Amino acid sequence: MQTPPQDSTPTTSTNPSHNKKKPKSKAKPWIIGGSCAVAVVAAYFGAAAFVSSQVPANATIAGVNIGSMNSDEARAEIERVVSPLAQEPIEVKVNGKDYTVDPAEAGLSLNVDDTVKDLTSYVVNPVKLYERLAGDYEVIPELNVDQQKLSEQIEALAKKANAEVTEGKIEFVDGAAKLSKPVDGVVLDNEAAIEKFSEDWSIAGPPIELPAEVVKPQISSDTLQKFYDDQVKSLLKGDVELVSGDKKATLSPASIAAAASYAPKDGAPALTLDDKKLYKAATSNSDLSSTAKDAKIVLKGGKPSIQASTKGISLETEGLGAKVLAASATENRTAEVKMTEKEADFTTAEAKKLGIKEPIVDFSTPYPASDTVRTKNLKAGAARVTGVVVKPGERFSLLDTLGPITVANGYFSSGVVENGFSAEAVGGGLSQISTMMYNVGFLAGYDDITHKPHSRWFERYPAGREATLWEGQIDMIWENNTPYGVLVQAWVSDDAVHTRLWSTKYWDVSQKSSGKYDQTDPETKYNTAEKCVSESGGKKGFTIDITRYRETFDGSKKLPAETKSWTYSPWHKIVCGEKP
Repeated sequence: MQTPPQDSTPTTSTNPSHNKKKPKSKAKPWIIGGSCAVAVVAAYFGAAAFVSSQVPANATIAGVNIGSMNSDEARAEIERVVSPLAQEPIEVKVNGKDYTVDPAEAGLSLNVDDTVKDLTSYVVNPVKLYERLAGDYEVIPELNVDQQKLSEQIEALAKKANAEVTEGKIEFVDGAAKLSKPVDGVVLDNEAAIEKFSEDWSIAGPPIELPAEVVKPQISSDTLQKFYDDQVKSLLKGDVELVSGDKKATLSPASIAAAASYAPKDGAPALTLDDKKLYKAATSNSDLSSTAKDAKIVLKGGKPSIQASTKGISLETEGLGAKVLAASATENRTAEVKMTEKEADFTTAEAKKLGIKEPIVDFSTPYPASDTVRTKNLKAGAARVTGVVVKPGERFSLLDTLGPITVANGYFSSGVVENGFSAEAVGGGLSQISTMMYNVGFLAGYDDITHKPHSRWFERYPAGREATLWEGQIDMIWENNTPYGVLVQAWVSDDAVHTRLWSTKYWDVSQKSSGKYDQTDPETKYNTAEKCVSESGGKKGFTIDITRYRETFDGSKKLPAETKSWTYSPWHKIVCGEKP
């Protein structure tokens, strides 16, 4: 019998043991491990989902703690505390200067929904999960930026922050020096500022430095301050003495300051002193005064006459400022100067050129000769204006000519009109001199610079063509607008005040009056002033227009017609005391 192969397996067996059921096979290890892993992963992701649904434990936003809150709680806390912070003005800096921007106007706001959404978004990264569970967590808020509104606010900010470069100044006023420091030129870079804002704005964060182009002044603030401390203060710390042989003159700090000016030179601060101003200060009543005599135009034999000028010796003007400046830096503050031959400041030839040769205007007004005090004031005023020469382009100021109007200067107390009532004041009556000088200027064609008619009309004056005067408040000024000089003459006769101008005729002047209109009736007024003067009143008030026409005698020039209007108050009845 043949033996079967060793590796063969019979399909059936007669062995009783083979007839029993086989036991179930055991689960394999890899299947068990996989099931555990699935469970762990599921647990991890479930935990991650739970952790993600909560705000990180130590989370803060703009310094406000919102840790471990759910999304609804976080939203409520952010809206309650953080949103108001986001509405506060935003601090910005431009070239070191502080400004603020209103976030609402700039279209900047906190997006609460997106901020909370980011805080509670699903996270599986174990590092991130750990940070949420254990670490400090600074929340970066989601911010809305309206680019159009932000652009508009940056433009508005630029108008405040932008500046032209300003050089520093040293000014000399009232005998003293004043330093004004330089200012940088600034131009805000709008586009870069918008980008900077969009990137750097944070709630309750530090000020935002905005980019700007800065132009520095030619001379820095430190350099100018040092120059001021070292040289300007030295210049004005005391007198400077001018010496020429045995002749001397002293320049005070005030005189030096009046001649001083500051201007940069070759990129550095520099001072200059005006030679002519120093000359005038040094030669005023001193040993160095000029011996030259100016020509004079005087009234002689009832008409203008020229007293000839003469040469003399005087302080050399050229280079005087440089000498004083150098002397101010020395210990003894003394400058050696020279005396040289000098022509008069106003020569005979210059006097003749003024053309003061004929009367061009005569004007007079009556006055009450019985008022002897008023007559004294009129005579004093007439004497002061007589002989005044007004050159071409110069102005005649009556207050400058008459002042000061004091008893010590030869004036007396007399009647005036003050606030619509009769009263007394020193210089009463000088308004008549003002009216005289206004009218000769008017009739000569000179330009009216300032004048003011009386509050009520006096019959001795032409209506609408008169002027009052009040020291320190009301002046009468006209300007000589001709190529010729003018000499003033005034005098008081028994029954009138007279004024005459001597010059060369230039303007042909005519005038037109509207006549009185809009007349108003007088009333009864009560005056409680201590020195009240009662008046019977009775004259009506009115308005009047005066038009002046000017054309040169040769017809080469014509000025526009000039109309001035004035309203006079009525002459009210004045009763002294309280109204019953």
